[in-house]
Amino acid sequence: MNIEIIHSLFLKCNSISIDTRKIEPNSFFVAIKGDRFDANTFAKEAIEKGASYVVIDNEGYYIDERTILVEDSLLALQELARFHREYLKLPIVALTGSNGKTTTKELINAVLSKKYNTKATVGNLNNHIGVPLTLLSFTPQTEIGIVEMGANHQKEIEFLCEITQPDYGYITNFGKAHLEGFGGVEGVIKGKVRCIHFF
Repeated sequence: MNIEIIHSLFLKCNSISIDTRKIEPNSFFVAIKGDRFDANTFAKEAIEKGASYVVIDNEGYYIDERTILVEDSLLALQELARFHREYLKLPIVALTGSNGKTTTKELINAVLSKKYNTKATVGNLNNHIGVPLTLLSFTPQTEIGIVEMGANHQKEIEFLCEITQPDYGYITNFGKAHLEGFGGVEGVIKGKVRCIHFF
């Protein structure tokens, strides 16, 4: 099933979830594998709790026509988020930095929401799963999206920017955070500025 068809099914739903404990009626559930769990096993439960569609990557858990079988659920989530971002064509502000990201995101949102209908990252859902979920929470009524991006290794910010395609960017600071993954402070700076060419 191609991403355009999956997106058309997603648009019929009211919300997206990767956690059956947070399933809402008419939601779109994506089964993501973790280090200690396989959410494919929760596909049936998601349907029973009200999900209209479930995305799985293990055909052994296929239920019926409400099941969307893909090769990789995480990759499908990320591709769906990018497609949705292009579909909405709304301006997006992306921000990153070694610290202060969440506070800065809340401040930007507080200011912009005085004039625009804004939607921002909830909490610190700023990784390869959280960023797609944030993008998929945007609707045609969203006038400006605000996306927080975190990283602990090289090319992670670049990858998140490829999904988000931001129009504006903000870097709070460069500090001694995740030095092992970035290879030192210079690596932190290099990793954080990888998004600049998107603006």
